[in-house]
Amino acid sequence: MSPRSASVNEELRRRSRERLLQATVELVAERGYEATTLADIADRAGSARGLVSYYFPGKRQLLQSAVHRLMHLTLEAALEREPRSEDGRERLARAIDAILGLAVEQPLLMRTHMAGILQAEGFVQGPEQQRLAFLLRDTVDRYGSRDVDADYPLLRALLMGAVFAALLPGAPMAPARLRAELFQRYGLDWELGVPPGGGPPGGGAGDTTGDASQSSSKSSR
Repeated sequence: MSPRSASVNEELRRRSRERLLQATVELVAERGYEATTLADIADRAGSARGLVSYYFPGKRQLLQSAVHRLMHLTLEAALEREPRSEDGRERLARAIDAILGLAVEQPLLMRTHMAGILQAEGFVQGPEQQRLAFLLRDTVDRYGSRDVDADYPLLRALLMGAVFAALLPGAPMAPARLRAELFQRYGLDWELGVPPGGGPPGGGAGDTTGDASQSSSKSSR
């Protein structure tokens, strides 16, 4: 039997890594972080225990990479769903709805992720985070930013803050209210993206005459 080519080996490694990331998301969402062990993750992924340590320095870094992958896949699906749109404002609305939607659909997982970022390990900038960052930067660019390098980190911070506010134990904010504030900040119509029923809280949020849309030079092209 001839040895496998480098490209085949690379593809096998990619699949092995993705199985570990998917298993992490599933188990932490089911059991919580503390109740999930690296051995559990390896078993769920059908991988050898040593592969976890080969790819990731620890469980916290593995979780961050797994959640960043989930966020990237969720955001990519939202941006590319039918009917596809090249309109920058529609794509930004979809991005906001996708990230806020994860807070609603995966509260334990996202709360654990946010808590981990505030731990000593900090923010993990691995390949999964880089793919997520590329999509968000592209969204900001298509929205019409004149300074993507400044506006992308701001959007990231606003989305992280909204997720944190939606999941704050004992004092969570309603996702619809957070959505309204973000839409107003960026001058987006409430009907863009995937609006929840009932209209904007308080009325008027999401008015496209806001300052943010006035400053956009490309979104109307």
